[in-house]
Amino acid sequence: MPKSRTDWIALKRTLAASVGTLSWAVAALGWLTLAALPVAEISHSLFAYTAVAILFALRRKARTQPELRLAFLALAGLLSARYIVWRASETLVVTDILSTLAMLGLFLAELYAVAIFFLGNFVNLMPLDRRMPALPVDRARWPTVDVLVPSYDEDAALLETTLLAALNMRYAEGRCRVYLLDDGGTDQKCNDPDPAKATAARLRREKLQALCAKIGAHYLTRARNEHAKAGNLNAALPHIDGELIAVLDADHVPTVDFLERTVGAFLADDRLFLVQTPHFFINADPVEHNLRIFGRMPPENEMFYGAIQHGLDFWESSFFCGSAAVLRRAALDEVGGFTGQTITEDAETALELHSRGWRSAYYGRPLIAGLQPETYSGFITQRVRWAQGMTQILLLKNPLLRTGLKPWQKLAYFNSTLFWLFPYARTIFILVPSAWLIFGLQVYHANLTQFAAYTLPHLAGMLLAGHLLYGRVRWSFVSELYEMLQSFYSLRAINRVFCNPRAPRFKVTPKGTTHDEDFISSLVKPFYAFYGLAWVSLAFGVWRWFEQPMSRDVTLITLSWEVLNLLLQHGVLGAMYERRQRRGAPRVPAEERVRLMGTSGTSLDARILDVSATGLQLGVDSTAFLPAGRLHIEVTPAALGYSVQLPVSIAWQRDGALGLYFEPQDLAQKRAIVALAYGDSQRWRNIQLNRQEEADRLGVIGAFFRLVILGGRAAADHFTAVLARLSAWMDRCLTALARWSPSKIGRRENTLSTAGPMGRALYGAPSSHSIAQTPDLE
Repeated sequence: MPKSRTDWIALKRTLAASVGTLSWAVAALGWLTLAALPVAEISHSLFAYTAVAILFALRRKARTQPELRLAFLALAGLLSARYIVWRASETLVVTDILSTLAMLGLFLAELYAVAIFFLGNFVNLMPLDRRMPALPVDRARWPTVDVLVPSYDEDAALLETTLLAALNMRYAEGRCRVYLLDDGGTDQKCNDPDPAKATAARLRREKLQALCAKIGAHYLTRARNEHAKAGNLNAALPHIDGELIAVLDADHVPTVDFLERTVGAFLADDRLFLVQTPHFFINADPVEHNLRIFGRMPPENEMFYGAIQHGLDFWESSFFCGSAAVLRRAALDEVGGFTGQTITEDAETALELHSRGWRSAYYGRPLIAGLQPETYSGFITQRVRWAQGMTQILLLKNPLLRTGLKPWQKLAYFNSTLFWLFPYARTIFILVPSAWLIFGLQVYHANLTQFAAYTLPHLAGMLLAGHLLYGRVRWSFVSELYEMLQSFYSLRAINRVFCNPRAPRFKVTPKGTTHDEDFISSLVKPFYAFYGLAWVSLAFGVWRWFEQPMSRDVTLITLSWEVLNLLLQHGVLGAMYERRQRRGAPRVPAEERVRLMGTSGTSLDARILDVSATGLQLGVDSTAFLPAGRLHIEVTPAALGYSVQLPVSIAWQRDGALGLYFEPQDLAQKRAIVALAYGDSQRWRNIQLNRQEEADRLGVIGAFFRLVILGGRAAADHFTAVLARLSAWMDRCLTALARWSPSKIGRRENTLSTAGPMGRALYGAPSSHSIAQTPDLE
């Protein structure tokens, strides 16, 4: 018997935990029983559509009430579980060998999708919106921090912006140092056998050393370029001694409160190894840019940083994402620094430390402004690296077999790695409709009534659960579009990992790309094949509808499936039409009031519409006179809290708007410009919230139709460019033919118009379709 009050309290807690565990076990057993319970088709239909109606009615309330959220996800999961049981028990009919293989391939893809659905529901069951502890008033207690900015081939201007922003961060004087880790100026590169490359590396090293000395940062490089980013970070460790390490990618510009909002957590928990913050991007990725939806929907990464990382944090599994994070040096030393067995050294390092009992925290407020790859080729380079790296972790350091991890951590990490096998399932979902429509393979043994009873409620439940979990951070069907864009190239890369898990090499993501003309990506060819196959399948489907009336149920199901594929493929082709990118420094919306002043003493009050590191746009009274003489603006950046004066020059002027270039004269003015453009985290938070609210208002159907319309418009532009390209190619062919047989071509002069591009090319007039516009199709 317990002898003290403390013993009684401990006993009560043990009993409560036992009762709770028993209750969960009983609930789980009941759920599994319902999932497998055989009932008549009509009874299941009644249950399924009642469940869908309940889910639809509760979709708003379940977002804010944890118990209701759990019931919602359990009900949606039950629909999917009953669907899988039905598929496994009644639809897997063996016929000929090809049909059987296609049928099993589809079923495995569905099993994968349902597994990811259940794991995603588990991860996001109770998302944690963490509040960070404040730093103590006594600054002598603040930990020392080393800020590491690894670089490979980034431009000096971009690096200067990031370094100045890091130096702008508010922190105890003398307790924070900023380091540039230059992997583009290593001894290996400076002694490259190619004289041109060696000279470029030496010039880069000298230039960046001078930059660091000028602004107050520290320059570090190393002997050899080994182990990519992890090796670069590890090479710096012997040269630094801070208690904490903040890691910032070269294009990740921190706000002034980055350290103030993150470091306090390390004082509150001495076993905390990581505080990770979101990667907040101020430019469009190629899908957003080419479909012209940037700013109209949450960016693709918002689902991870705005929802999934919060869910992982609840399960003690939020992981390091390579940048915008603070880590404890002692924890890193315990595992020998940043681990580099895989090419996703960030997640691998977190996995190692979690398995040793260290803890992590995720703070959802955006505290950096970063850049995304602007072109599809850059985008796919980045995503292939992620897919290969996470597959390496799955194979080499399988989380399910990892000792030291708690059961829920194993599931969370397993979900994060298993997700990247989506190219297999997505490719099957693209190809399977053609298996029936073109080749008549029996891949889905169900009639229309069964499809309506089991499949539609399953899909509706998944969509409604997805909207509950991610409706504020992701448009419906955007995931499918992005997966289509990645699958072909990621599939080949993942296959290479399965053949040799240690083979992948780290490839730097190109960013800051600009181009003056629209062009079609050279990587588009596989998507032309998928697009053409979809149209051929639809044609065969129409034929099969009339010629095989006995199989119209399956034909209708697969035709509808193929139409959905085709609509999404319009978006894919639209995203492959690379629209021009002229601005190297993206501008972001702002609201500060400014005063534009001239040396003559006149001034003009205005408001900032947008701003970047190089300039800003003002909203002005179109009837007002501009100040005379040399110009400067007086502004109070929210990040600084005091007024500064910055020299500017006029770039352009239109009705109600004025474009200005910054003309900084000294280091203080450069730092003030960076603080004005990128220093205020509240600006990023407001942008984030506005995008999330807009996405939530659209709902599932509204988001789908908006995506289809925007994708269709972009695809139309793509096809127009293709026709122009073909026209130019025909012009060249006719020109070559004219040179070869001028007498034959001459007899056709009366039938060819010199007004069109073909005629102009033939007769020497300049064509409006420059071959340089789409060089990737050569």
